[in-house]
Amino acid sequence: MRIAVALLSLCLAAPAVAADKPYDEAADAKLEIRQALAQSAKTGTPVVVVFGANWCGDCRVLDIAMRSGKSAPLFARDFKVVKVDVGKFDRNLDVAESYAVPLKKGIPAVVVLSPANEVLYATRGGELADARGMGEDGIYRFFTRVTNDARPGKAGKS
Repeated sequence: MRIAVALLSLCLAAPAVAADKPYDEAADAKLEIRQALAQSAKTGTPVVVVFGANWCGDCRVLDIAMRSGKSAPLFARDFKVVKVDVGKFDRNLDVAESYAVPLKKGIPAVVVLSPANEVLYATRGGELADARGMGEDGIYRFFTRVTNDARPGKAGKS
Protein backbone atom coordinates (compact mmCIF):
# COMPACT_ATOMS: atom_id res chain seq x y z
CA MET A 1 0.00 0.00 0.00
CA ARG A 2 2.83 2.39 0.84
CA ILE A 3 4.38 1.81 -2.55
CA ALA A 4 1.10 2.60 -4.29
CA VAL A 5 0.72 5.82 -2.31
CA ALA A 6 4.32 6.80 -3.07
CA LEU A 7 3.82 6.13 -6.80
CA LEU A 8 0.58 8.11 -6.81
CA SER A 9 2.33 11.01 -5.08
CA LEU A 10 5.11 10.97 -7.66
CA CYS A 11 2.61 10.94 -10.52
CA LEU A 12 0.75 13.89 -9.05
CA ALA A 13 3.97 15.81 -8.40
CA ALA A 14 5.36 15.35 -11.93
CA PRO A 15 3.17 18.03 -13.59
CA ALA A 16 4.08 20.50 -10.83
CA VAL A 17 7.78 19.89 -11.42
CA ALA A 18 7.34 20.29 -15.17
CA ALA A 19 5.45 23.55 -14.62
CA ASP A 20 8.34 24.66 -12.45
CA LYS A 21 10.64 24.66 -15.48
CA PRO A 22 9.95 27.82 -17.46
CA TYR A 23 12.43 26.96 -20.23
CA ASP A 24 11.68 24.06 -22.57
CA GLU A 25 15.05 22.39 -22.92
CA ALA A 26 13.93 20.45 -26.02
CA ALA A 27 12.35 23.39 -27.87
CA ASP A 28 13.51 24.56 -31.28
CA ALA A 29 14.25 28.18 -30.40
CA LYS A 30 14.64 29.37 -33.99
CA LEU A 31 11.31 27.82 -34.97
CA GLU A 32 9.52 29.30 -31.96
CA ILE A 33 10.91 32.76 -32.75
CA ARG A 34 9.84 32.45 -36.41
CA GLN A 35 6.34 31.40 -35.32
CA ALA A 36 6.12 34.29 -32.84
CA LEU A 37 7.25 36.75 -35.51
CA ALA A 38 4.61 35.41 -37.90
CA GLN A 39 1.92 35.98 -35.24
CA SER A 40 3.44 39.34 -34.45
CA ALA A 41 3.17 40.40 -38.09
CA LYS A 42 -0.60 39.89 -37.87
CA THR A 43 -1.06 41.81 -34.62
CA GLY A 44 1.79 44.33 -34.69
CA THR A 45 2.84 43.18 -31.22
CA PRO A 46 6.59 43.09 -30.53
CA VAL A 47 8.20 39.78 -29.60
CA VAL A 48 10.26 39.58 -26.45
CA VAL A 49 12.78 36.74 -26.46
CA VAL A 50 13.93 35.78 -22.98
CA PHE A 51 17.22 33.88 -22.78
CA GLY A 52 17.59 31.87 -19.59
CA ALA A 53 17.83 28.47 -17.97
CA ASN A 54 15.88 26.37 -15.51
CA TRP A 55 18.80 26.21 -13.04
CA CYS A 56 18.99 30.03 -12.89
CA GLY A 57 17.25 31.55 -9.86
CA ASP A 58 17.04 34.98 -11.45
CA CYS A 59 15.46 33.45 -14.56
CA ARG A 60 12.82 31.78 -12.41
CA VAL A 61 12.07 35.03 -10.59
CA LEU A 62 11.67 36.83 -13.91
CA ASP A 63 9.38 34.06 -15.17
CA ILE A 64 7.14 34.36 -12.11
CA ALA A 65 6.98 38.14 -12.52
CA MET A 66 6.07 37.75 -16.19
CA ARG A 67 3.34 35.18 -15.52
CA SER A 68 1.72 36.33 -12.30
CA GLY A 69 3.41 39.41 -10.92
CA LYS A 70 2.84 43.10 -11.43
CA SER A 71 4.41 42.79 -14.91
CA ALA A 72 2.04 40.03 -16.10
CA PRO A 73 -0.60 42.39 -17.59
CA LEU A 74 2.15 44.32 -19.37
CA PHE A 75 3.42 41.15 -21.05
CA ALA A 76 -0.07 39.93 -21.91
CA ARG A 77 -0.93 43.27 -23.50
CA ASP A 78 2.32 44.46 -25.09
CA PHE A 79 4.38 41.42 -26.09
CA LYS A 80 4.45 37.96 -27.60
CA VAL A 81 6.91 36.05 -25.39
CA VAL A 82 9.38 33.35 -26.43
CA LYS A 83 11.61 31.73 -23.80
CA VAL A 84 14.90 30.32 -25.05
CA ASP A 85 16.84 27.83 -22.97
CA VAL A 86 20.60 28.42 -22.94
CA GLY A 87 21.34 25.34 -20.83
CA LYS A 88 24.66 25.76 -19.07
CA PHE A 89 25.69 28.27 -21.71
CA ASP A 90 25.85 25.43 -24.22
CA ARG A 91 22.51 25.81 -26.05
CA ASN A 92 21.11 28.42 -28.43
CA LEU A 93 24.13 30.69 -28.05
CA ASP A 94 23.98 31.35 -31.78
CA VAL A 95 20.45 32.69 -31.39
CA ALA A 96 21.56 35.19 -28.74
CA GLU A 97 24.59 36.15 -30.83
CA SER A 98 22.41 36.76 -33.88
CA TYR A 99 20.68 39.53 -31.92
CA ALA A 100 23.93 40.76 -30.29
CA VAL A 101 22.79 39.75 -26.79
CA PRO A 102 25.94 39.08 -24.73
CA LEU A 103 24.97 36.18 -22.46
CA LYS A 104 28.32 36.42 -20.67
CA LYS A 105 26.93 39.55 -19.00
CA GLY A 106 24.36 37.33 -17.29
CA ILE A 107 20.96 35.75 -17.64
CA PRO A 108 18.13 36.27 -17.91
CA ALA A 109 18.69 38.44 -20.93
CA VAL A 110 16.12 39.76 -23.38
CA VAL A 111 15.74 41.12 -26.87
CA VAL A 112 12.60 42.84 -28.11
CA LEU A 113 11.91 42.33 -31.81
CA SER A 114 9.62 44.17 -34.19
CA PRO A 115 7.28 42.09 -36.36
CA ALA A 116 9.94 42.54 -39.09
CA ASN A 117 12.57 40.89 -36.85
CA GLU A 118 14.38 44.17 -36.13
CA VAL A 119 15.94 44.64 -32.71
CA LEU A 120 13.96 47.29 -30.84
CA TYR A 121 15.70 46.73 -27.50
CA ALA A 122 18.28 44.34 -26.10
CA THR A 123 19.93 43.88 -22.74
CA ARG A 124 23.60 44.50 -23.37
CA GLY A 125 24.95 44.79 -19.84
CA GLY A 126 23.25 42.09 -17.77
CA GLU A 127 20.40 44.39 -16.75
CA LEU A 128 18.22 41.48 -15.56
CA ALA A 129 20.96 39.23 -14.19
CA ASP A 130 19.95 40.26 -10.66
CA ALA A 131 16.19 39.84 -11.07
CA ARG A 132 16.00 38.54 -7.50
CA GLY A 133 17.53 41.74 -6.22
CA MET A 134 15.36 43.89 -8.48
CA GLY A 135 12.21 42.37 -7.07
CA GLU A 136 8.80 42.59 -8.65
CA ASP A 137 8.73 46.41 -8.64
CA GLY A 138 12.17 46.69 -10.25
CA ILE A 139 11.26 44.19 -12.95
CA TYR A 140 8.03 46.08 -13.63
CA ARG A 141 9.88 49.43 -13.90
CA PHE A 142 12.46 47.85 -16.22
CA PHE A 143 9.85 46.45 -18.61
CA THR A 144 7.77 49.62 -18.49
CA ARG A 145 10.87 51.46 -19.73
CA VAL A 146 11.59 48.74 -22.31
CA THR A 147 8.01 48.99 -23.58
CA ASN A 148 8.49 52.71 -24.09
CA ASP A 149 11.89 52.18 -25.76
CA ALA A 150 10.42 49.52 -28.07
CA ARG A 151 7.89 51.88 -29.59
CA PRO A 152 8.31 52.64 -33.32
CA GLY A 153 11.03 55.13 -34.08
CA LYS A 154 13.20 54.06 -31.13
CA ALA A 155 14.67 50.89 -32.67
CA GLY A 156 18.06 49.80 -31.40
CA LYS A 157 17.83 51.41 -27.97
CA SER A 158 19.48 49.49 -25.18
